[in-house]
Amino acid sequence: RLASLIYELLLIFALLMVASFAYIPVFGNADAPFRKAVFQLYLLLVIMVYFLAFWTRSGQTLAMKTWRIKLVDLNGSTIDMPRGILRFTLALLGLLGFGAGFLWALFDPQRQFLHDRLAKTRLVSTE
Repeated sequence: RLASLIYELLLIFALLMVASFAYIPVFGNADAPFRKAVFQLYLLLVIMVYFLAFWTRSGQTLAMKTWRIKLVDLNGSTIDMPRGILRFTLALLGLLGFGAGFLWALFDPQRQFLHDRLAKTRLVSTE
């Protein structure tokens, strides 16, 4: 999962570069505090749409496909949009909490992240 996370970060970085190139010509630079906040929210929305699009269609982002990991609900089905939004929000909060939501997996008996426990989702191997 660590390798998948690193690969995911590289993909997100590239996505945000492209999103930035699309944003700046339309809305201008983000020097002013208000414009900076709008730009940051825009980038967060881009990340959320990326994850939700993959999670709700196939349960796998590009990195997850590479490392044969799939996100499913507790019944083994692909998650729906509300559950995806909940998982994304909880993961973001866990990340903002010094990564505590991700570190939870070190102590979880099934090695699941805290946001997966709370959103009633899980990561499974597709092998």
